[in-house]
Amino acid sequence: MKTHAIIFGIDSFKLNLNEITFFKKYKPWGIILFSRNIKNLEQVKNLTTSIKDLFKDKNFPILIDQEGGMVNRFKNIINLENYNAKYFGDIYNNDPKFYSKFDKFLKINISILKYCGININTVPVLDLFNADKKNVIGNRSFSTNYKIVVKLSKYLIKSYKKSGLETVIKHIPGHGCTSIDSHFALPQVNLSLDYLKNNDFRTFKKVNSYLAMSAHILYKNIDPTRCATQSKKIINDIIRKYLSFRGILMSDDICMKALSGSILKNAKLTLDAGCNVLLHCNGNLDQMKKLSLIVPEIDNFTNKLTKKIKANFYKFN
Repeated sequence: MKTHAIIFGIDSFKLNLNEITFFKKYKPWGIILFSRNIKNLEQVKNLTTSIKDLFKDKNFPILIDQEGGMVNRFKNIINLENYNAKYFGDIYNNDPKFYSKFDKFLKINISILKYCGININTVPVLDLFNADKKNVIGNRSFSTNYKIVVKLSKYLIKSYKKSGLETVIKHIPGHGCTSIDSHFALPQVNLSLDYLKNNDFRTFKKVNSYLAMSAHILYKNIDPTRCATQSKKIINDIIRKYLSFRGILMSDDICMKALSGSILKNAKLTLDAGCNVLLHCNGNLDQMKKLSLIVPEIDNFTNKLTKKIKANFYKFN
């Protein structure tokens, strides 16, 4: 079965018959899970096993957004409310037991994901913390200090890789500089390119990953008409060239209200701009079927990197 350049969400705790019928004909690059898909650990393990069996691929990419703090998809199972990125960034220079605390937090998340059969976590957040804009990225960011963001992100990625899990850096090239939440509207940034290079873009130049997630942000002084996800200029000149990102670029969710127009229009604009894989999260099967008619198979570049990523899943165990 050919792999297509999209990641889908699903509806509930297990695949329903309509989803099974659809996925037997159409294989996405991956499946992403949310709280609506999680009842208990055994149920999630059964769900991921059924997905891998359906696609006949034990290394099929199954993603989750499990950051800790307010972004905890396992919130009904484990309380991580106090353990957000900002908490660890704040204690980094002041707590002699920092690494034992950070390691414990990472091991909890990694152990849960591995037990459940999830192999990609969309962390770390490389966006800089901005006290004036804290209602958007806020405590999902490690720090205002880019050196701390880089250091802790590299440590996190290394820990995941050692455990055979993959990570996704986000939101490239930087979401910390806006007070607008791209889930609800299009953030517009008037900052100069020089300022962005010396601040928000800086962390992404220092941290490597096979996977990155784009930001639905309009950087008006770089491309005044297209947000980063749909901007050839930003993807080519900033993400690929200036930031030297050489991995698979996935879009943030194309269902978010930052993107205007139909789901099909947004899919096409995003792929045409240079994103390798689309992210479609809401589990709406009618939309998924429509997208399946226009979303192509992955290209050779994405296929080669996907094989490298899969080869490392749970490799060290």
